[in-house]
Parts: sequence; C-alpha cells; structure tokens
Amino acid sequence: MMKPPAASIDDYLAKLPADQRAALETLRGQIRALVPEAEEAISYGLPTFKFSGNLVHFGAAAKHCAFYPGGVVDRFAGRLAGFETAKGTIRFQPDAPLPPDLIRDIVQYRVVQNLEIAAERAARRKR
Repeated sequence: MMKPPAASIDDYLAKLPADQRAALETLRGQIRALVPEAEEAISYGLPTFKFSGNLVHFGAAAKHCAFYPGGVVDRFAGRLAGFETAKGTIRFQPDAPLPPDLIRDIVQYRVVQNLEIAAERAARRKR
C-alpha cells in the first residue's frame, strides 16, 4: 500500500530523518528568502514553490536529498561538480548541501524564466 502524499511541506518534512529534514528546511528557507511571494505546495508528491507556475521542487530519497529546478541543470553544470545530476535533478547529501550562492542563482534564473513564459502566454491571449 502506498503511503498517502504529504498534505503540506511541513507534513512532508516531518516524516524525514533528522539530517534530511534539517538540510531541506535550510533549502526551503533559502528559497523562501529569495522569492518570498512564492506559494508553497505539494506537487508531484514533492515540496514545491510556485511562482507563475511551478518554480522548483525539492525532496528526499533513501540515500540523498534532491533539488529539482527543472531543465536548467545543464546551464549550471560547471558549478555542480561533485554533485550527482540528472536532467532536472541535483542530488546532494544532507551534510554536503548545495552552496547558497548556487541556489540563489538557479532560483533567480527560474523566476525570470517563469515570468518570461507568463508574459508570452499573456501576449498570446491578447492577440
């Protein structure tokens, strides 16, 4: 039987081991400070920040934590040496979190991306 999805980010984090919870709480605080107007949600079963659409997700797996900024990972590849990455995923260990300046740059890049997409959508609607 699958466990029910978390009702909120707090609910999601409460179920994690202490080290993962602490690492993801820190990440959450960093994202919140960067985009205070973003809305917290659970999307795809993961803690999500929404700002003109899904902005970033984060979560925990059995052996790592992960930050899911979407298809921008390649753009930051040079700064992700030492982290395991996949197309839209950056994996990290709770005791070796992502550098705050990297999180800042990725999140700010995603904000701009989402605003551009929203502006394009609005422009198409006006035509």
